[in-house]
Amino acid sequence: MSTSRREFLRSGIALGMGAMVADGLPRLARAGEPPDASKPRIHVGTVTYMVAANMDLPTLIKACEDSGMEGVELRTTHKHGVEPSLNAEGRAKVKEAFAKTKVKLVALGSTCEYHSPNPEVVKKNIETTGAFVQLAADLGAWGVKVRPNGLRKDVPEDTTLRQIAGALKECGDFAKEKGIKIVVECHGGGTSRPDRMAKTMEYCGHPSVGICWNSNGDEVDKQGSVKASFELLKNWFWHAHVKDAGGGYPFRELFDLLKGINYGGYTMFECSCKGDPTEFLKDRRAAWEKLAL
Repeated sequence: MSTSRREFLRSGIALGMGAMVADGLPRLARAGEPPDASKPRIHVGTVTYMVAANMDLPTLIKACEDSGMEGVELRTTHKHGVEPSLNAEGRAKVKEAFAKTKVKLVALGSTCEYHSPNPEVVKKNIETTGAFVQLAADLGAWGVKVRPNGLRKDVPEDTTLRQIAGALKECGDFAKEKGIKIVVECHGGGTSRPDRMAKTMEYCGHPSVGICWNSNGDEVDKQGSVKASFELLKNWFWHAHVKDAGGGYPFRELFDLLKGINYGGYTMFECSCKGDPTEFLKDRRAAWEKLAL
């Protein structure tokens, strides 16, 4: 073997190893190219809503392992029981369970919302968000999912968006102290619309607050494209729910857009299923690979 060829192969192996070392996971590479450590790989996972809503934590982790789910978002009220009410011993057990698996606890899915006309209700939701942030910090999770959930009818639209943004800013301050990210799901009647989500993020302007893309119909324009919506929100794009990565939604375009911004976060299934959940997730993982890899 010539010296130049030997050096080429050695450098290619070193580059490939460097890509693995960065976060313990392989990276995307174009056909014929070695892995590029500067280009993060899109990750796959599942929200417990609804496919795994009835699984206790050991069953859930095993299902993720067996189906190729790299991470999980634990939605509140589900059988896994990971809630702010957990005591120190309970939190330690959950943290230990994830320490024994390659499945990452990515986020806690709260239902906290901040659009109410009642200041006390908004305050309570901010406090509950803080409790989820503390829980995420104790468990080693990356983030906490929150949501807007509709526009008020008694005030102008912009007033509601600014109210939500102000509450998110408060949540972001506490999250920043704890090293946790707040991800705001594109959710709710009227509030899920991409232009309104973008305004809310601009009004909030907090470094610890981003969005959770939700694969909604109002992200798709009349030509069947999500590009315009994506462009509005890409600067805050930290997390994503991809339903079942099928149907009529333009997931191919979405994943191509994600690759274009070197997205290295999670795309998570958020759907119900018929039959065995593990087999369903295996099937969805295969569909996801055609989009992401």
